[in-house]
Amino acid sequence: MAKATVMAILAIGLIAGAWVSAKAAEIRRYVVEGSRAAGLSSCVEPTERMRRMHMEFIKHQRIVTVHQGVRDTKYSLAGCIDCHISYDAQHKPRPINQPDQFCGACHRYASVKLDCFDCHASVPNRPGATRSASAGGSTDGGGR
Repeated sequence: MAKATVMAILAIGLIAGAWVSAKAAEIRRYVVEGSRAAGLSSCVEPTERMRRMHMEFIKHQRIVTVHQGVRDTKYSLAGCIDCHISYDAQHKPRPINQPDQFCGACHRYASVKLDCFDCHASVPNRPGATRSASAGGSTDGGGR
């Protein structure tokens, strides 16, 4: 009986460990292959800080942009989109809020409503916004 109990506990432990590993791998996916961010070693802030505080940065930037007219900063939503967006086979940007894309995947994982793109563009909306145009490092445009 003791052997069966130990085996059951080990089996439950292995299943739980596999589940935790799968979830950890899913949460580590903070960049999407094909995005400019996938080729960079860091974001505008360390990754853990961005995960915890990105909404605070976005809210602060909103105030600076709306009240002071400052649009060229490292926390702009347009800059986030330009760096984290991926492109399809035709070099067209894929909407960043889709469930398998950067914003959509994290918000789905965290069960948090993603409503930024109810008003803001989910793809760069400047003329010529294709993979070849953004690969040069431009971060202008992309938001509303």
